[in-house]
Amino acid sequence: MTEFDLIIENGTIATASDVYRASIGIKDGKIVQIGMQLTGAAKTIDASGKYVLPGGIDSHVHISQPSGEGIVMADDFASGTLSAVFGGNTTVMPFCLQEKGKPLRASLTEYHKLAEGECYTDVSFHLIISDPTDAVLGQEIPALVEDGYTSLKVFMTYENLRLNDADILKTLDVARRTGATVMVHCENEDAIRFLINKHELEGNVAPRAHASTRPIAVEREATHRALSLAEIADVPIVIVHVSNGEAMEEIMRARQRGVRVVGETCPQYLTLTAKDLEGMDWEGAKYVCSPPPRDEAAQKECWRGIETGVFELFSSDHCPFRYDDVTGKLNPKGRENFRHIPNGIPGVEVRLPILFSQGVMGGRIDLTRFVAITATNHAKTYGLYPQKGTIAVGADADIAIWDPEERRVIRHADLHDGSDYSPYEGLEIQGWPITTIVAGTIMVEDGALVGQKGQGTYRSATIRSMRSV
Repeated sequence: MTEFDLIIENGTIATASDVYRASIGIKDGKIVQIGMQLTGAAKTIDASGKYVLPGGIDSHVHISQPSGEGIVMADDFASGTLSAVFGGNTTVMPFCLQEKGKPLRASLTEYHKLAEGECYTDVSFHLIISDPTDAVLGQEIPALVEDGYTSLKVFMTYENLRLNDADILKTLDVARRTGATVMVHCENEDAIRFLINKHELEGNVAPRAHASTRPIAVEREATHRALSLAEIADVPIVIVHVSNGEAMEEIMRARQRGVRVVGETCPQYLTLTAKDLEGMDWEGAKYVCSPPPRDEAAQKECWRGIETGVFELFSSDHCPFRYDDVTGKLNPKGRENFRHIPNGIPGVEVRLPILFSQGVMGGRIDLTRFVAITATNHAKTYGLYPQKGTIAVGADADIAIWDPEERRVIRHADLHDGSDYSPYEGLEIQGWPITTIVAGTIMVEDGALVGQKGQGTYRSATIRSMRSV
């Protein structure tokens, strides 16, 4: 009789606090022993020369989300989680969108049906609050938090999603009373509408105008306002997809005032710029996302935020649409005016390799920092720790084995999402996850899919304790 289902030996293990050599013994989906010279397993993986890291947790992805009339998101749960697992992720956290006039519970029931039996990674859901009625705030959110849906997202932009300040305050107050965590998309919709109208009057409707109608000032102002509302409500918040140094400064100043705030940035703000939206023949549409990429100075500031702790989370904001498709970026209206181009870009599969290559191999951050901002802090922020986000006895056996010498050039033809392009095409990478293990089951081994669709399951969250991340 074997003692373990799986042993990973001879690798260099990294957590958010330590780097060391040891073997890992796995049984029934859990890490049951960490030590030297473990024996007695049904299967043993030799990780010599490799890094053994907690599987990535991408806490900001959009999958099978309603996206407007005639627009279809490129990824369902099967393709989205397949792409994620090939990128070294073992858990993703997509958003269940409450459509206006619809109860949250009904939206969740439908969303669970889309995910059931389709996932290659584990999943846990955030709730997008678009219609904070008295019933939603007074009854549905408290009940759903009790059921393990402990993170809410609110928007300050997009006409059909944004909440006014009063509704944001009401939602924050419910979060304070229930212990939920609130994520905020910070852009000033009224300022954006003003700029869009000016651009359209001038005939400036190409994709590049998306960036100039969403300048840093609209993000900075909204970030300041969101933090002020959180201060008034006395509740912690997460500021998502921060793109520049000025918004970072708002986060740092709020922390100095005692506001509890978690900052997040994404690979597009480290690698892309607004110039990418200037592509010929409308190809700039491939890079339309919000907030938009900025300039090289903003890239340097975002790296500074990663290096110094302004950002505790590094997520993909994977929001995939097909480019050359009437239901995607080049829909009939989108071909004529940037304001009708769906907002969002794919990136869940390359999030970790980009940060590993440019961050760890580039000498900007060490392995422990990499693990913290790609896995551990996500689990802590959203109520999945300590079962996920770390390598420890008793934790889920969610593990990615990395080859730091593996060199690749990102090509969409090699990726697994449902889009038809990658905004990171041609980017050279050093270091890639070659084996991914979800709850003790090998899903990807030596770069090949060996696991089955449906192995991934839904995981409920707990109320976070605002422990330091």
